[in-house]
Amino acid sequence: MSITNFYEPLFYTLTDFDHGTVAQQGNNSFFKPRMDLHEDKEKNLVTAAFELLGLKKEDVGIDVHNNRLVVSGQSSQSSELDKDGYTVRERRFGKFSRTLPLPTGTKPQDIKATLNDGVLSVASPRSQPDKEPKKITIS
Repeated sequence: MSITNFYEPLFYTLTDFDHGTVAQQGNNSFFKPRMDLHEDKEKNLVTAAFELLGLKKEDVGIDVHNNRLVVSGQSSQSSELDKDGYTVRERRFGKFSRTLPLPTGTKPQDIKATLNDGVLSVASPRSQPDKEPKKITIS
């Protein structure tokens, strides 16, 4: 099974159109960071790149639970900036979380993560490469 087919329903839904959807709950905001997903069939590797501008690795948590990868954390706006006077405010602040199903058989110890220039890259091996179907004879 191609990883594209595996992930497609998750990423191409109407509710995820912006890939940075924000839900307001009182004064708290929650958002899903933008993400790119890349499949390298030659290296048998899937890499998710999350846009986390201005964050340090201490601000981000990565967990694996029930064969799902969860990237979460919190970004804060500078207290030096006054809330009044903004004409346009597009950057997002607050708690964030993004959950992805992992390919079957992925072991947490095989997942590697790096944070460089505001981009968190999380790489894991694909499930077993696609093979030709096997014929079973009926006895």
